[in-house]
Amino acid sequence: MNIGLTYDLRSDYLKQGYSEEETAEFDKASTIEGIENAIQNAGHQTERIGNAFQLIKALVNGKKWDMVFNIAEGLYGESRESLVPALLESFKIPFVFSGAVTLGISLNKAFAKQIVRDSGVNTPAFKVVSQSSDIHDINLNYPLFAKPISEGTGKGINSKSLINNLMELENVCSYLLAKFNQPVLVEEYLPGREFTVGVLGSGEMAYVPGAMEIIYNSNTHNFYSYDNKENFEGRISYVAVHGEMLEKCKSVALNAWRALNCLDGGRVDVKIDRNGDMSFIEVNPLAGLNPIISDFPILCQLNNVLYQEIINEILKSAIKRNFQI
Repeated sequence: MNIGLTYDLRSDYLKQGYSEEETAEFDKASTIEGIENAIQNAGHQTERIGNAFQLIKALVNGKKWDMVFNIAEGLYGESRESLVPALLESFKIPFVFSGAVTLGISLNKAFAKQIVRDSGVNTPAFKVVSQSSDIHDINLNYPLFAKPISEGTGKGINSKSLINNLMELENVCSYLLAKFNQPVLVEEYLPGREFTVGVLGSGEMAYVPGAMEIIYNSNTHNFYSYDNKENFEGRISYVAVHGEMLEKCKSVALNAWRALNCLDGGRVDVKIDRNGDMSFIEVNPLAGLNPIISDFPILCQLNNVLYQEIINEILKSAIKRNFQI
């Protein structure tokens, strides 16, 4: 099978003058190399396509692939992750990972939480602040936690994200609205242990290959912020989860995964709430796949699942969906 690769290479955008934070969700060359090698080891041919603009040029020129392995995040707007899947769907080209609708909903954390909550999965009470006047309609119980509604990689999260009173809420929301030019998700803070859960497969065939707990060292704030994610070595420890706690992680992650119709592979972040129950935070249906530094491969390695096995399972799921094999 000839498999194309769509992706956003971070170095390309840095050369164009974008900042480190603006390009935080984009991929290193080593990520593309790792994925490409694993696909080839699985017995397929590969062709590098690149970002959405390069994909458009290729499609206009009549290029086709048997399937596309898509990890392109996009640069601007709430539909940025949906662009490549939408293009591929319109040209009837099969692809790996979730479709345009799921990626759009999942990127908007409030939309995702509404669907997950309505499916019966525990998630903290929340409100959306689209403008400063919305702040005075919030009747949640402090402490609260605020973050941009459609960012990833911990962007917009820092020590000020934990909010204890109305003045702090006004200051943080005003800052985030101005900086990210998008609504702010405000939710009741989850004070308990934090986990990230890997998922492979689709629908009823989806399963959890493992989960890991995120443990913060005493010299850093206890949030999975952009700064902590970029500089995790020495700041954060990752520990495999077993027993009853793993079963709780699995239940929330799989129910959320299926409610949002996520496909093939990704991650679900969960945390224990103020009542001691496991709670959904957010889903990442385009999880990072760097073999060394991305959370999904790290948690799989902690649970004795090799990187090649991850890619094999993702491809197996996508091929079964698209070709009924």
